[in-house]
Amino acid sequence: MHAAALSWYLNPNARSWRADPISDDVHAFHQGLSGYRRTRLIELPALAEELGVGRVIVKDESSRWGLPAFKILGASYAISRVLSERLGHGDAALGFEELTARLAGTGRPTLVAATDGNHGRAVAHVARLLGLPAHIFVPTAVSRAAIDALAAEGARVTELAIPYDDVVSAAAQWARNAGRNAGLVQDTGWSGYERMPQWIVDGYSTMLVEADAQIAEHGLAGVDLVAVPVGVGSLAQATVRHYRGGAGPGPVVLSVEAQNAPAIIASLHARKPVTVDTTYTIMAGLNCGTPSSGAWPYLEAGLDAATTVSDEQATQAVHDLAGLGVDAGPCGAAALAGVRNIVTDPARRAETGLDSDAVVLVLSTEGIAANPLPDSESVNRR
Repeated sequence: MHAAALSWYLNPNARSWRADPISDDVHAFHQGLSGYRRTRLIELPALAEELGVGRVIVKDESSRWGLPAFKILGASYAISRVLSERLGHGDAALGFEELTARLAGTGRPTLVAATDGNHGRAVAHVARLLGLPAHIFVPTAVSRAAIDALAAEGARVTELAIPYDDVVSAAAQWARNAGRNAGLVQDTGWSGYERMPQWIVDGYSTMLVEADAQIAEHGLAGVDLVAVPVGVGSLAQATVRHYRGGAGPGPVVLSVEAQNAPAIIASLHARKPVTVDTTYTIMAGLNCGTPSSGAWPYLEAGLDAATTVSDEQATQAVHDLAGLGVDAGPCGAAALAGVRNIVTDPARRAETGLDSDAVVLVLSTEGIAANPLPDSESVNRR
């Protein structure tokens, strides 16, 4: 498909579709963990003026339990679910202190994941908190800063000079070979591997529950458009389920992908999941070539719109947000770049109903420490 066709997608029926809501138990689980606190919700009047909308608010995930990205929400809940199940607790998600105590003296499974940065670090961090080993697989294109951060969490890191989708396959094969001595914690779903990605998606919902409460504290009844950065589609799935799980139509949900990794928008145009060839992008966490099988039905039915952004657009958004006091890496800032794609095109603006009174929520999913811009890294990418 021509690149221009992959810059925009619209589903006018999305707001009438309804999804099964995510349980409130997920937020309660996170609230019960030591050190839990809400991340910031920041209003940016200067951006609202630039975009020609009523208000712009940013959910800032640059510091979540000391990590520079939102991913630990999914990893913590999913790991708790799978380990609780191993210990015979069925649907319970035991807290970390109880899990640590009950795991003492039992087999210590290695937590395994493939990552292009943030997910793997979250898995490794949770493993360290629980006293478990972690084995994280990464493509060699991942920054040295990200690899060093994984090692600092005590994880064994395996670097592979292959595309991200193949790294996922390698991690899954290693976990299968290890049997019950390992547990794969992957946010990408495929046939026969659905529960873990679903638990990860459920974990992400805490960000959106927090945002709802904070938006109300800002005196707002809700938002008109929410922009979400997209890799394999797990956070977008959580976003669709959250906003399509209620009685009303909810806001317009806009997915934003890297121009060099347009798996979701290509699949939306094809009306079926497709795998695309990806090339280098500074939006490392979005550099994914295949949609998650669990996410796809929700994205196909519940996404209102989709767009792609270039590395240059993401870089500009990083700098602009920094100038307004928001710490955003290129993946998080991509959401703002995606909104700009709408407001600069009168047809797209009309199609999404983004008028001068609109309230826009930007999900900024990482800080710059999670994924430094190339010109700010201390070493070159290999």
